[in-house]
Amino acid sequence: MKLDDIDRNLLQLLQEDSKVSVKDLASKLGLTKTPVYDRVRRLEESGMIKKYVAVLEQSMLPSYMVIFCSVSLESQKLESIESFRDAVLKFPEVLECYLMGGANDFLLKLIVKDLNDYHLFSSGKLAALSNISKIQSSFVLHEIKNSTILPIY
Repeated sequence: MKLDDIDRNLLQLLQEDSKVSVKDLASKLGLTKTPVYDRVRRLEESGMIKKYVAVLEQSMLPSYMVIFCSVSLESQKLESIESFRDAVLKFPEVLECYLMGGANDFLLKLIVKDLNDYHLFSSGKLAALSNISKIQSSFVLHEIKNSTILPIY
């Protein structure tokens, strides 16, 4: 999908605050409400805008741990990769999962309540999957930056 400058600005504004009114968007973009509404609808229908979500304030939530896991499989055959992917999609602890090139096959971002929950997840769910060769974990001590805003070029 080809984006013009107005689309890029509109997407930037929506990423900053998806609850902003069409009236306010139109004012910021120098347009009337109808073309802004039409652009938003087009971006939604094309799939460029996947969904709208609430970003929660971490300090107001019960404490939890963020853990990054590098996972290596015994086999890198397509069926093994797809089997791992299908299993990981079912784990609510997994916030993000990436198929990687390089030393490890997958990188997972997890969220768990505490070390005991991580132990139960890593040994009871992750290591229990077939084809797992190695799991290496890193524990987040302090979050420096966490953004949901993608740069739009």
